[in-house]
Amino acid sequence: MANNILTMTNHNFELECKRIHDSSGDLSQLIPSLTCRTLLEKQKLKETFKAMYGEELIGYLQRYEDLFCPSMNCSALSWWMLDPHDRDAAVVRESLQQDETDYKALVEIFVSRKSSHVLLITQAYQRMFRRQLDQDIIHLDPPHPFQKILVALAASHKAHQVDVNHHISKSDARRLYETGEGGLGAADEAVVLEILSKRSIPQLKQTFLSYKHIYGHDYTKSINRGNYGEFDKALMVVVKCICNPAHYYAKKLYTSIKGETKVFARALVSRAEVDIDEIRRVFKEKYDKELADVICEGLPSGDYRDFLVALATRSCCI
Repeated sequence: MANNILTMTNHNFELECKRIHDSSGDLSQLIPSLTCRTLLEKQKLKETFKAMYGEELIGYLQRYEDLFCPSMNCSALSWWMLDPHDRDAAVVRESLQQDETDYKALVEIFVSRKSSHVLLITQAYQRMFRRQLDQDIIHLDPPHPFQKILVALAASHKAHQVDVNHHISKSDARRLYETGEGGLGAADEAVVLEILSKRSIPQLKQTFLSYKHIYGHDYTKSINRGNYGEFDKALMVVVKCICNPAHYYAKKLYTSIKGETKVFARALVSRAEVDIDEIRRVFKEKYDKELADVICEGLPSGDYRDFLVALATRSCCI
């Protein structure tokens, strides 16, 4: 069915590519059409643009973004047009290469992506950078508690158990309690890492739900009751991202809009096709402001701001 739709609309894609090419990088002409495109449509646009002009669409867009939005230090529109796994692979590589590794960005990718997507990210990483992602994480220097958790999360995506098992979730929840707040108080690293590495992300989410059901409070409160060292801080990020991604990203967007524009744009781009509707709802509930209004308050007027507002107000069901 999809192939039939694409065949019927090839002429429209050619017209769209001509408009993009003739715009000479005038982003105001591109924003309305590009932000509403589905993954399939974006792929077809890139293929058509390449066939018509012998140039990659992403490179074309990035060239003009660098010209018109240099102060923003973020090629958000070209990032939006990337395949999601290529985009994530690029984020991973950049996060690993920073003077201070951006562990939160890495955790967000490993936690919020399906296992099939993580496999594509790994393959894209090897294709784009001629490197093995798992080895780059293992050999990070200096060592950091996040590093152990990332290795465990990478292993979790290879878990054979696909369906969520409620018996296992209750058993794991009790084990976390008995070796944590029910025992010495602090989270037991070895137990936590074993569970993270052997369970899928959906199974881990069910474990944390079971923990709350059995003990009457979130597992994050248990983490807070310990000594709260570096490992606990890293674990807190993981648990929050797993248990309630909409709340996690709503807070990330709110705290990064002023001063961390690149972080804000990347987070918005990464969630625009996933759960932006829910994030928008939570954002309004938490901060009593519309996400689009906060963008307008935090950024100077112009095409770049208009693009982010268009992403923030789109429906992920498009």
